Amino acid sequence: MEPQWNPTPCRRSPSVVILLVATSCTWLLPVTAPQRVPIDPQAAPEYAHSIRLDGDIILGGLFPVHSRGDRGTPCGELKKEKGIHRLEAMICCPTSRWGARILDTCSRDTYALEQSLTFVQALIERDGSDVRCANATLRSSQARQDRGRDRGRPSSVSIMVANILRLFKIPQISYASTAPELSDNTRYDFFSRVVPPDSYQAQAMMDIVTAMEWNYVSTLASEGNYGESGVEAFVQISRETGGVCIAQSLKIPREPRQGEFDKIIRRLLETSNARAVIMFANEDDIRRVLDAAKKNNQTGHFLWVGSDSWGSKISPVIGQEREAEGAITILPKRASVDAFDRYFRSRSLSNNRRNVWFAEFWEENFNCKLGMHGKRAGSLKKCTGLEKVGRDSSYEQEGKVQFVMDAVYAMAHALHRMHRELCYGYPGLCPRMASSIDGKELLSYIRAVNFNGSAGTPVVFNENGDAPGRYDIFQYQITNRSTAEYRVIGSWTNKLHLKVEAMRWKKGDPSLPPSVCSIPCRAGERKKVVKGVPCCWHCERCEGYHFQASEFTCELCPYEMRPDANRTGCVPIPIIKLEWHSPWAVVPVFISMLGIIATSFVIVTFVRHNDTPIVRASGREMSYVLLTGIFLCYAITFLMIAAPDVGVCSFRRIFLGLGMCFSYAALLTKTNRIHRIFEQGKKSVTAPRFISPASQLVITFSLISVQLLGVFVWFAVDPPHTVVDYGEQRTQDPTSARGVLKCDISDLSLICSLGYSILLMVTCTVYAIKTRGVPETFNEAKPIGFTMYTTCIIWLAFIPIFFGTSQSAERMYIQTTTLTISLSLSASVSLGMLYMPKVYVILFHPEQNVPKRKRSFKAIVTAATMSGKLSQKGDRPNGEVKTELCESMETNSDKHNHAE
Repeated sequence: MEPQWNPTPCRRSPSVVILLVATSCTWLLPVTAPQRVPIDPQAAPEYAHSIRLDGDIILGGLFPVHSRGDRGTPCGELKKEKGIHRLEAMICCPTSRWGARILDTCSRDTYALEQSLTFVQALIERDGSDVRCANATLRSSQARQDRGRDRGRPSSVSIMVANILRLFKIPQISYASTAPELSDNTRYDFFSRVVPPDSYQAQAMMDIVTAMEWNYVSTLASEGNYGESGVEAFVQISRETGGVCIAQSLKIPREPRQGEFDKIIRRLLETSNARAVIMFANEDDIRRVLDAAKKNNQTGHFLWVGSDSWGSKISPVIGQEREAEGAITILPKRASVDAFDRYFRSRSLSNNRRNVWFAEFWEENFNCKLGMHGKRAGSLKKCTGLEKVGRDSSYEQEGKVQFVMDAVYAMAHALHRMHRELCYGYPGLCPRMASSIDGKELLSYIRAVNFNGSAGTPVVFNENGDAPGRYDIFQYQITNRSTAEYRVIGSWTNKLHLKVEAMRWKKGDPSLPPSVCSIPCRAGERKKVVKGVPCCWHCERCEGYHFQASEFTCELCPYEMRPDANRTGCVPIPIIKLEWHSPWAVVPVFISMLGIIATSFVIVTFVRHNDTPIVRASGREMSYVLLTGIFLCYAITFLMIAAPDVGVCSFRRIFLGLGMCFSYAALLTKTNRIHRIFEQGKKSVTAPRFISPASQLVITFSLISVQLLGVFVWFAVDPPHTVVDYGEQRTQDPTSARGVLKCDISDLSLICSLGYSILLMVTCTVYAIKTRGVPETFNEAKPIGFTMYTTCIIWLAFIPIFFGTSQSAERMYIQTTTLTISLSLSASVSLGMLYMPKVYVILFHPEQNVPKRKRSFKAIVTAATMSGKLSQKGDRPNGEVKTELCESMETNSDKHNHAE
């Protein structure tokens, strides 16, 4: 006889409620040996897609037992794992006092809506005729309330059913629906779930992306509530947290056209830097996306981050291991329920007659046919009924079994607590629960449950009916043996725990691959963000004296500072001064030392021959004053090069113009004296006033006192101090910038300090021009004139050099060197033209350094005048006439002073 299959007809159960839920399925349905049973060809077609188990309280269940049908038919092929495993998980749980009404959604939301109307039919008709048994007799359901519904995925099915059930206040617990919109307690207030919503999953995926240092990603979603809601949650989190930009958000149509997936790959490649792709897609779409990447030679380019629809499933990656290598997937934390394994492995055709789809499962699982009424066509082998699950076929527990059982347990715990509080001490259903269970009141008990589920994990609900987020994170890796497998690399429970060191990428590379729009800017560069895309930027170097103050800004360093080598901060600008070993200082110092030696030699020579005619004729007192000024002009070089401090700055102010003042005050007095003598000699024989040495000294020191008075006023108005000038060598290149330590003397103050001396020099030059008519054989008018002309040329050259280099980076060196050399040259001209000839005569021609015959002042002036006329004929030696004139003038001056 061929094996037959006959489902158990409906029967009434006792009206006693036992709400203590067993923890092992084997306690509920004892295992019996398999046996052959006849199939009933008259089974009512009403039950082709439903199971009815009577009890005092009926739990409704919707499961995708079959796939979506084609060509107008509602249902397609049987789903062995997603359908039968999950369905059996619900049947496994209740005791004999529980009832169940299980319907097939055929993986279609509209069909699920039609099926769910069965649950509310009695409430609509109120006639008690909601169920017909196989023998067409009426069965009362007044003591059996279809209040709790356990349903599954897809989320579109849950949303559709939730909208109808909430109208009748029927609580609903889902074991697989994760759409974020179901967390809206204002729209789906009677909906709860034992799996976390995709908003948690999206947060976990965002944390993964952040941990991988990816800031530029694309999203890919299957059209529908699950895919679109998941991507929307991810995009919303990316906007709120910032730091991650969405390059593209692409959608896979429900009915994709030919070439649609190739088009998706090309679209993703338009933003090739966004290598990471966040996927909320079903298994079929995942597989076809990987296949399109393979066809377009993009193996290894994309970094897939898959949602729980990918999880650790093998079906999307079979034959496409290389394309899926490195993919990071996420899956709600779950565990295999050993009790269910024992239960399901023991199921057979004889002990599982209540499952109307089990015969179809048997055929599919063992690839055989159950007699003439079997579903499978063709010349397949006949089923014996003695086959065993797990022995004669492969078996692996479906991943959502744990959550199906947790959903049933959650309802059981809620009803148990409700019965304990409303029917305390009552053996069965008390009138408050028997007549009608308030759905809103039952919902409050559901939301309050807190127990360890079938896998030992806590089952709780928040105010929106959501379970806490607990996920395992996998990576699809290819080992050295070329075997591919999912490996756990972390977990997420409100916080990410990722083992980066356990991750492997293409060819075993452990380094993190990039998925960024722009590479990080180097130190000292700021980000110039592309408008509208905060993760894309151009790097701009902080130029000049700016440093990188933040990721997006450059700021100017304080005036006395410059950017460091990396331009990430500021460092003090080095302070410099003119050093003695600098070439700019060596030349002036050398000239000054030669000048000081020469001046000292002249002074010593004059002192030793102080009473000789040439020394006396040159005016001893004025000569010493002039030589003092020449010495000071040489000596100021050392003060100008010395390291600035208050003392050095004070001496600079005093002696900078004092040497020139001494020199030109003495020369001015001498030229003025010669001019007055010869002008007076043309009018009378009387000598002019104030030509004596004492008078000359008084006039000279009076002129010098004006300079000193100005210096003391300057001291009072602006006391000397040092300053660091950061602007003098503030070059465009900050690395060359220097702060110059110097005395606080401006260019204007410097010119004012030298201005009086320059005025004396110009006046002296004017008198030198006026006395140019004095015969060259007499006195010093001509040497003084040449000295002043040369000095004027030197200082006329000094002015453009000094002020023309005011913008130069070498300003301090050039101006100091120019000033000191100009002073030394001026002193050298005076020393060379006025004193070196006298020293030469004194040392090498002493025969000319003898006294001459004394004559009257008038006679000498007349002789000098005549000598000027005869000098061209060479009638008398110049030295004799000159000496005589000078001696006579000095003698007459002494007598005049004595008389006065």
